[in-house]
Amino acid sequence: MTKPPARVPQRSNARSNRERILATARRELGRNPDITLEELARASGVVRRTLFGHFPGREALLEALAEEASEALRAALPADPAPSGAGVESAERSYARFVLSMWTVGDRYRLLLALARRDLGVERVTEILSPARSAATTILDRGQRDGVFHTQLPAAVLSAGLEAMSIALLEEVNSGELEDDGTHAAVASLIAAGVPEKQARVVVDEVAPGREVGPAGDVASAGEAVADD
Repeated sequence: MTKPPARVPQRSNARSNRERILATARRELGRNPDITLEELARASGVVRRTLFGHFPGREALLEALAEEASEALRAALPADPAPSGAGVESAERSYARFVLSMWTVGDRYRLLLALARRDLGVERVTEILSPARSAATTILDRGQRDGVFHTQLPAAVLSAGLEAMSIALLEEVNSGELEDDGTHAAVASLIAAGVPEKQARVVVDEVAPGREVGPAGDVASAGEAVADD
């Protein structure tokens, strides 16, 4: 009996198209929340029928983006933001790691907030961001109790303010006004939380593998730092 033709290449092509559409949507919706699906199809390099085959409408596309963002944020979160016992990492280091981890999925974070009110709804976005916000608040609360972060604001309020600053910095990166791999944002966040500037740079330098935060806030790779000596 003749075997039916393999469908793997078609499935692979469909997955590739879907991933390309989602990646394009993240980029273009971040620039223009009013972009149409037809415009997204052209930007993705697919025909309108292909896009609608994966996403029947704007709501389906946005929900797919929301779920993708949710998975990425969960994967980037620290395993335990409130560890206890001997040898526990300092709250300063934990928060620096948190900011650097969130920076890697910053485009999704920023997009969710941009689409929150009009498209996804505040409740849906809050649901997605809740684990990240809870982790940040837990680390900040621990740092306040340990005396390394200021206590001028409750931990939850401080967390919200630092989140807003990080989103603003992501916007500047998106517009081309700032180049940052997350290290500048991490240093700025620690300073805003009450860590002295010099200490903030040292902490970020310690937790950012292969990166060195210079005395003027500039960031160089370890190899570049050695070459300059």
